[in-house]
Amino acid sequence: MPATERKIAPADILAYEKYAAERATFRKNLIPVKKNRRVEVGPFATFYFENYDTMWLQVHEMLHIEKGGEAQVPDELAAYNPLIPQGDELIATLMLEIEDPKRRDRELYRLSGIEESAYIALDQERIPGLPTEYDERTTPDGKTSSVHWVRFKFIPEQIEKFRMAKVEAVLGIAHPAYGHMAVLMPDVRAELAKDFA
Repeated sequence: MPATERKIAPADILAYEKYAAERATFRKNLIPVKKNRRVEVGPFATFYFENYDTMWLQVHEMLHIEKGGEAQVPDELAAYNPLIPQGDELIATLMLEIEDPKRRDRELYRLSGIEESAYIALDQERIPGLPTEYDERTTPDGKTSSVHWVRFKFIPEQIEKFRMAKVEAVLGIAHPAYGHMAVLMPDVRAELAKDFA
């Protein structure tokens, strides 16, 4: 599963039986990669930065769980290929992880539009996070989803700065009801920099 791949092709999909037999190994091998692609921002927002490998595994997990066979493959590729960075961007699944159902319901109403307030700052220069081209993630009455996909588009100069250890990189959310940020640690930056290869 090369990290530089930009798209999962039908030929990359394993037969159900083969994936099932090696599923535990595939999942285990991705744990150290995913560890450095996960960033907590504030008390309950977590960004999971995606790449070819995470999406390859996600597609196989969906096929494994739903058992739709070859007929299911085109839909899964259409859903998950757009979440693979294309060399000039980082793409993250933003999850609002609140265990208590009452608190979760209350917070999701307060956080309408949160997917439009994420950013990465490089020495104060902000790269805005933009919602991916998915269906509307907020209901008409203002309740947002607990899962969003956010794309951070970089220009070449910003990619160069992201790779420079002396430049501070911060991941943040600037929502009126949720203003938090986290410094991106060196191991995380090294892993995410691979998405620009």
